[in-house]
Amino acid sequence: MRRSSTRRIASSPGGQQKGSLGAPGKTTWTGPALIYKAMAAIYSGIHLKLKSPQTSWEDRLKLARFAWISSQCLLPNKEQVLLDWCAHALTVWHNKKVVFSQDVLEGLWCYLDEVVHSRKLHLYVKEGKTVTLRLNMAQLLLDHLQDCTQGRPPVCLSTIVSVCQGILSSPALSSVFTTKYELMVTLLAKFCLSACREIQKQSPKERQNDAKREHLQTEPATSLEIIDESKKTIPSALLFEVLLQVLSCYLSVQRQQANPNRVFTLVTNQLIQPLVLLRYLLTSQDFVPYTHHIRQPLRRDVRIKIDSILQLALFPSEQLASYKAELFPPKENSGKRGSAGTKGPLKPVTALLSKLNAQDYCDLSLCYPVKSDTLPLIFRFFLESYGKGKGENEEEQRMLCFYFLARLVPILDLQVDGRSVSHEQKSPASCSPQSWNQALQALESLLSQALSADIYNIAADRIRHGDLQLIFYRTVAQTLLNEAQPSIPSWYRCLKVLLNLNHLILEPDLEQLLSSAWVDAENMEAHVQRARQLMVCSLLQTYTKLRQLPHLFSSLLSVICRPVLVERRPPLLSEGISASLRTCLLDSSPFQVLEISSLVLQNITTHLQPDLVSEEGDGEAMEVDGGHGHMRKEAASLKLSSLCQLLHVVLFNLKTLDNSSPVLLVRRSKGFMEEMQQTIKDLLNLSLKLNVTSAQRTPKKGKKKELKASLWEQKTQEAALLLRYTWVEVDVLFHIHCSKYTSVDSFLMATEDDAEASPLLTHLETLLSGAILPARLHPSPSCSPMNCLLLKLLTLQQMKRVLLDNAILGESNTTAQLKRAVQFIVAKSELEGGPVGEHVWDGQIASVNGSTYPVAHWYIVVSNLPLIVLYLSEEDASHIAHVLVGSLIHGDVERAKDQPPDSLSFSSISSQLALSKVFPELPSLFSATVRSIAQRIVSVLRSGCTPKACSSFLMKKTGSVSSDINVCQPVFSPLIIEALVKDISASSKAGEMFVLLTDTKTKELLNLIQILTNLNPDGMNSEDLSSIFLLLIFMFTSMQPEQTVVEPLESGAALFFGKLLRTLTYLLKGNNFQSVLKHIHGGTVLQTVLSSLLRHSSCRKPTATIHSDWLDFVSAAQGFIESLVQLIITRNSSVRLNLDQFASYLTSKEMVSRQNELPSSGASMLSVHLLLASLTSFSQAMMSNLGRSKAIDQTLTEILRKTTSVLGPAVESALKPQSAFFEAVTEPASALGQAFVVEVVTVMLQSELASMSLQLENKQITLTHMSLYQTFCQQILREMSSAPRPMDFLVCSLHFLSAFYKATERRVEEKEKGEELEELYVEIIQNVNRLLTAPWLSTTDAGKLEPAVQELLHHLVEKNTTSQFNMLLLMIRDGLDVRKLRAGNWKEVLSAVITVKLLSSCQLPESCSKALWLIAPQIISAMGFLVRSSSLDPSLTLPFTVPMVTSLTALLRQGEGLIANPQHVILVLGALQSLPLDHLSPTVYNASFLAIHEALFAIIKCHRQVISKAAPSFLNVFYRLVASIMQEGRQRGDTDSGVDSDVYLQCSRLTERMYSHIAATPESFTALPAFMVAQYVTELQKVTLRPDVKLHLTEGIYCIMDLCMEQDIKFLRASLHTGVREVFNELHSNYIHYHKTQRQGEDKYTV
Repeated sequence: MRRSSTRRIASSPGGQQKGSLGAPGKTTWTGPALIYKAMAAIYSGIHLKLKSPQTSWEDRLKLARFAWISSQCLLPNKEQVLLDWCAHALTVWHNKKVVFSQDVLEGLWCYLDEVVHSRKLHLYVKEGKTVTLRLNMAQLLLDHLQDCTQGRPPVCLSTIVSVCQGILSSPALSSVFTTKYELMVTLLAKFCLSACREIQKQSPKERQNDAKREHLQTEPATSLEIIDESKKTIPSALLFEVLLQVLSCYLSVQRQQANPNRVFTLVTNQLIQPLVLLRYLLTSQDFVPYTHHIRQPLRRDVRIKIDSILQLALFPSEQLASYKAELFPPKENSGKRGSAGTKGPLKPVTALLSKLNAQDYCDLSLCYPVKSDTLPLIFRFFLESYGKGKGENEEEQRMLCFYFLARLVPILDLQVDGRSVSHEQKSPASCSPQSWNQALQALESLLSQALSADIYNIAADRIRHGDLQLIFYRTVAQTLLNEAQPSIPSWYRCLKVLLNLNHLILEPDLEQLLSSAWVDAENMEAHVQRARQLMVCSLLQTYTKLRQLPHLFSSLLSVICRPVLVERRPPLLSEGISASLRTCLLDSSPFQVLEISSLVLQNITTHLQPDLVSEEGDGEAMEVDGGHGHMRKEAASLKLSSLCQLLHVVLFNLKTLDNSSPVLLVRRSKGFMEEMQQTIKDLLNLSLKLNVTSAQRTPKKGKKKELKASLWEQKTQEAALLLRYTWVEVDVLFHIHCSKYTSVDSFLMATEDDAEASPLLTHLETLLSGAILPARLHPSPSCSPMNCLLLKLLTLQQMKRVLLDNAILGESNTTAQLKRAVQFIVAKSELEGGPVGEHVWDGQIASVNGSTYPVAHWYIVVSNLPLIVLYLSEEDASHIAHVLVGSLIHGDVERAKDQPPDSLSFSSISSQLALSKVFPELPSLFSATVRSIAQRIVSVLRSGCTPKACSSFLMKKTGSVSSDINVCQPVFSPLIIEALVKDISASSKAGEMFVLLTDTKTKELLNLIQILTNLNPDGMNSEDLSSIFLLLIFMFTSMQPEQTVVEPLESGAALFFGKLLRTLTYLLKGNNFQSVLKHIHGGTVLQTVLSSLLRHSSCRKPTATIHSDWLDFVSAAQGFIESLVQLIITRNSSVRLNLDQFASYLTSKEMVSRQNELPSSGASMLSVHLLLASLTSFSQAMMSNLGRSKAIDQTLTEILRKTTSVLGPAVESALKPQSAFFEAVTEPASALGQAFVVEVVTVMLQSELASMSLQLENKQITLTHMSLYQTFCQQILREMSSAPRPMDFLVCSLHFLSAFYKATERRVEEKEKGEELEELYVEIIQNVNRLLTAPWLSTTDAGKLEPAVQELLHHLVEKNTTSQFNMLLLMIRDGLDVRKLRAGNWKEVLSAVITVKLLSSCQLPESCSKALWLIAPQIISAMGFLVRSSSLDPSLTLPFTVPMVTSLTALLRQGEGLIANPQHVILVLGALQSLPLDHLSPTVYNASFLAIHEALFAIIKCHRQVISKAAPSFLNVFYRLVASIMQEGRQRGDTDSGVDSDVYLQCSRLTERMYSHIAATPESFTALPAFMVAQYVTELQKVTLRPDVKLHLTEGIYCIMDLCMEQDIKFLRASLHTGVREVFNELHSNYIHYHKTQRQGEDKYTV
């Protein structure tokens, strides 16, 4: 039974808590003071008392404590004496020479713990005095740690660990371990085992065992044991802290050892097993739940220390000879290896692997996981230590690494003999590692490291080593293929790495590989499918580069045509594989693609057609055959379907023939097309023949049963139609682009004898009538969806041929035939139900089935609308519009999580059509869609008509608003529109609600409004726009959601009406909106909307605060008013009449009384809010249009005076209940809001200024409400930067200060009141500076304030005096102080930087401008130094360094022609060089990259005189960008997509852009293009870029290669290293093949 570890001695007389020994004056004795005096009296004999047998151990312990803390005890060398006494006492107890209680034992350990941690001891050692620990004490600690690892510690583990911590913290005490290396090794081993046990104790299995042990205890738990239970988790945290200390101490000792063999032996024998076990437990995902209490940084530090120990101990440079002696095969006649009596040479690999392969150091279930986790780590250390040879040693080092790899792989139990890699290729035996998943992960890591380290030189291996490595890798590949694990992703990745090493490794087993990893691989989980797809894509890309794609397809076809073990194979071409295959086919030569197509066709003819054509014989033969013939045909039809789909993809990605194609290619292409056509005819004739044979052999009673086609007949028919469609598409393409190619379509030639009709029309009729197929095989969407789709595609293709033939178009029956064809394609009956569910389609014909057919059909209809729209009947157009709107209504169904990003769904296709620019160009269909929406809205409104107030518009019984009307007819007749306008006017005046809708109906209307917002209003004709706009106005004035009867304009209603107002605003942009104003005046619309707004708000439930939904609603109302006023003025639509009408309504007695009434309730305050917002928007719209003409200016000025006269009293009235203005501004919950109040007053001030500016006779400006403006100004200056404020309030405040300063500047006379203006100037500058340096203002918010600060600065410095400007420059100078940055006050510096940036863009007086650009070089120098200083702190990159570089860029742009000395611009380049680009998050990286790019762009565009002198510096900075984007844009597997990947894609675009700018200034980079190309290919050789990133970088470097001369190319080929030269040769080949020919073609059209 374990005793309690609680320190009982601490509570007894003389006890003391840990850490108190070093403070004698703060002891915690609990005994009487007389005891201390007695002890002090006998201090001289304390040494004897401690050793005396007559003194009890309890008293000895008390005496020892007293002696330690007492300054009266003058023992010679007291510290050493007491330490030795305690160590001796513990040692003799451990050796069982004395016996004392557990309490005394624990007390001694606590005493020792307190001594080694005491401050007194550390001060004693610091004074230069010597204190040491005996060797037997070190052994005692090791023995106790051993007991702890076995689960039987004599005292609490935390106490022992704490003692170790104290000893290791003192160099004097730790010397007992550090001076004896073996002890240090043992200490580390014990600590590692203890840590492993602590982690494993947390597992459920160990916890159950602990619970059983506790249950078996016979004694009741004491209170002390309960306390101990509460501290169970404390030892683990302390243990790992001390473990890290032990690791660090050991590592320093190990580095001091002079004998590497001794280190290797001790580490291998004692340390490697506990170290790798501990490393696995800390890093394995299986043990993450049991290590959560250990801090992540601590775990990381422990892992790093373990890695360092293993690498330094196992692979020092001194051991290289031993590894070579063991790994390299023995050479003949190598001489003597040593005398007979000497010891044998060290075999490090054998010793290392024997320890890793042992199973006695941990639980058996952990042995294999630890081993598989450690082997890649060991190989990585080996590569880092011995894999970097140069010159002649390079090949030897590579082979050494290979031999080591060959010894590691068999340890995974994969039955690969690595000890004797022979030249004979043997079939590997079956293998069964304990965990295939772990074995394959380890093998993948080993092979990937071998690939990255480039240890396999194919040529050297073949020439000098007889394919030694190739044979080994082949053995590994055979093992993988013989023991295929297609459900494990690592299996595919291992094959992919082997393929990248050398395709010849997998070449002998290519068919087996294709079968296991591609053709016969079953459908699996997404991550497995991803790994499989990457492997297959890599296979395709490899054989494409080798120009052996036909050979790969030959093997693939052989696998497909084998007898199938399963009934159905998985789809051959997934979306990702198809995309990769398309790319590979485009990179292959047309001859090879044609060869592949011929191989596919040949396999169809040779292997599959005979099985399909074979007769089944009579009934007896069928019985004898047992149905095997039918099964054979079914299998053949499935293979035929796969091959036809493959041929379809191949031919659709074949480079088309053109007039420059070789004659041989044209001839072969024509021959292939003829063969393919014959195959199609044979397949179609087979169906017809079977139909006849079936009809002859089927008895009459069985006819109905035989009408249903079998599976093999359907698949055969699908294959034939797919081949026919593919043939037609390719034939048309060849015929259009190549005049040498002559098309002979036998299907058309067969009808040439018919002189009455064109062959094209006859064949089109055959397709429409279904005569091309047997009656019993006639497809339907439910039975054979692919056939249905293919027939529609064939019909579309024939339509295109007819439309291209003018002669056929002139025939009388052509139009009718085309209309029939369009009806067949649209197939109204198939779209009748609309979208059912949200099925998705990947866009491939092969994946069309019953669930995806509606999506595929809808895609064909929508994508071909421009072709078929002219021949659409009204009924079909109406139906398409209804389906489109219906699918858009259901389009809010969220995308499934597992849905591929590029897949198509019904709603996504409809959304793309609605948002496309093509849709408005289809006027009939666009109009039908708008009218369908209007029809649905009317239907919803009718369902909510109230019986009390009936709308004449909705109650009209005319058919023009019926729910079943054809939408191709007008929705509203002129009479209906007239009734609609009357209802709008009546509802506005009387306040009646005609429609009351439920929540469901309201949501339906919201969906319809959203669809309407997605449509382009410019595509609406006058009638549709008038109808839909008036209908929405009617909804706004006459409709009310049901829940707002009690509480109008609550959350849902406010959102609904806000959305409705935004849609009305959107419709105002339509080109034909003028037609709306013919039915209703603009002023009437404004008045109607405002009256409805006030009616809704007057019924709103009062609230203490204004919610965001109400603010959004008010914002939408302001936007509508402003847009409509703008439209009236812009289109000169009775400006005075309409605006005067609205202004009169705003200034009427009713409105004035509503504004001036005391807002005693929340509802009345909301009305005031709306009125003030309307007046503000109305005034802003008019002010923005001043200056158009004198007549309009006069009209607008008069109306502005009228509105301003009402606005002033309204604001003052609204602020009265607040008792003072400052409460309205500073209270966040004020009724009108801070920002809104300031914005209204700002507009009122601007209106006064605008109206008075046109009165030329008034030289003295007098403002009506100047006292209010001054109060606002003072309050804003006091409150703006004093505490955190909302962003909208700050922006509005800055706008107000701009307007107020402008007004003050115009009002006062310089001679009389110049001091007032000077004071205001200083006060504004100081407050803005305080705002920008406020600690609560983030960098992002400061960026949002910049436009408003820019406007304010513009007004401040527009008429600046020299003294005012000098004050501003002094403030900037004080801010640009590096001492503030070092002190942490970087916000003060940032404020000055922002001021510089904004000031440089302002229009300054001439004297101030000269002063600014005179000191600009000093500012640039200071900012450059600040950039370099801040770059040292990565945390400042985003908030400080990037804005600093942005300001420098702005200064450079504005300083074009003003900064005369190029040296100052070069200083900027030096600063850019220091900006960090490594180890940044995507957000920070994007900001840094963009800042550097923009700075370089400003230099190359605005300071070209500098580039010629600083081209190397410029290119060095740009090279950092190129190198960084190559590192960040490399392929990372599953993380190549997402938001972060878009960041790197954008950076690659910027890099391409900069390359083009450099190429546009060749005179500045005359001698440097070759070096830029060399830098590019050097970086490119290090990484594998993502395709999208590589595309942009390649296009950019092509621009530089345009500048390279022939001698530059020769220079690069001669000077680049071998690997880099290969990359350059490939780049140059692609440049010649793709870019240069295209550029030369463009040059012909360049002036």
